[in-house]
Amino acid sequence: MKVPAIEYQSRSDIKSLQEAKLVELLTYLSDRSPFYQKFFKQHKIDGRSIRQLEDLEKIPPTTKDDLQQANWDFLCVPRSEIVEFTSTSGTLGKPVTIALTENDLQRLAYNESISFACADGSAADVYQLMLTLDRQFMAGIAYYEGIRKLGAGLVRVGPGLPAMQWETIERLRPTTLVAVPSFIVKLLEFARQKGIDPGTTSVKKIIGIGESIRTSELELNTIGRRIQDNWNVKLYSTYASTEMQTAFTECAHGKGGHHHPELIIVELLDENNKPVKEGDAGEVTITTLGVEGMPLLRYKTGDIAAAHTTPCACGRTTLRLGPVQGRKQQMIKLRGTTLYPPGVFEILNQVDAIQDYVVEIFTGELQTDELKVYIRFRDEVSSDSMALVRTAFQSALKIIPELVVVSGNEMDALQGLGQHRKVSRFVDNRR
Repeated sequence: MKVPAIEYQSRSDIKSLQEAKLVELLTYLSDRSPFYQKFFKQHKIDGRSIRQLEDLEKIPPTTKDDLQQANWDFLCVPRSEIVEFTSTSGTLGKPVTIALTENDLQRLAYNESISFACADGSAADVYQLMLTLDRQFMAGIAYYEGIRKLGAGLVRVGPGLPAMQWETIERLRPTTLVAVPSFIVKLLEFARQKGIDPGTTSVKKIIGIGESIRTSELELNTIGRRIQDNWNVKLYSTYASTEMQTAFTECAHGKGGHHHPELIIVELLDENNKPVKEGDAGEVTITTLGVEGMPLLRYKTGDIAAAHTTPCACGRTTLRLGPVQGRKQQMIKLRGTTLYPPGVFEILNQVDAIQDYVVEIFTGELQTDELKVYIRFRDEVSSDSMALVRTAFQSALKIIPELVVVSGNEMDALQGLGQHRKVSRFVDNRR
């Protein structure tokens, strides 16, 4: 797959391309979108006055609430032109349907093919997909179609069942795994228990989805280090959402997910919907380019991340998006400290004795955020293992949350195993 030339061009050339596509989008929305027709009228927006990226600030952002409350008003084509119905996971509320036309599916395939190519993929690779392709999961169909467009081989194993994953690796010899990083850790634990040597397999690369493998400083986090220390493979991280229909995927240098400027405009906004200072974290806000079914304009994803704008060592000049630090709605204010669930996960991941966990946030008697952590240990619970957890929290947060030890069945129930397409490790029970 040939990398698009635009990814190596100057920032001014990239800006010019995006502005031309933005003008096309505004005309399309004005003509086709029931939601944006009302939205433009309500806010007295003249689409013809939006010619430059800087002009986007004249348009109020769109939010997930808008999508949930007026889902089908975002549709710009007759329902007869929809060929694929996908939906968000519903992590932060009612799932949202995103409808795709045939051209949208082709765009999705193009996006993933150049994303996998960015992660050193080629037609010579064989990808083992350790994720669901059902339950209206856009990412599953995107990876599948993207790998096909890349011309590479595919092994659709699905999530879970470490024994089957290792048997498939041995039998079909994939070069690349696509999986949630925490599952790769479980895969390595299974290998250790069964005497499997990962280093003797055909696997050379792992693309992590759904969870970050890096810190905000772009160094490997605990999960990333655990994989790298036990498996001599190249690690790549990718970030996307159903609504944006586009991915940000790392190259071999691992310095943030590369932006595909022909597919999406990216802004990072503060609490007042203004661009953050360069290098600061803000809410990832996107404008889709080339989407037919349900295009979005200045859509706030709820994800908090920082951008890196210096040219990458790979030669690309495009913006690179750092790991998601958390979701805006999941921000925790814990006794004067502000943090997001991934920060709590990182503390727990550092304790080897922990096999799995669920973090619950709830409203305390004084109407403040309180933290409870459900833990499943690898072995029998001991005072030493509990002390390790308490020390980890005391060192990182200066507080020790309520710790609850649970069995394997109780942990499965807490995580909604088998009920949802994603394992849930964070429960928000705040009033």
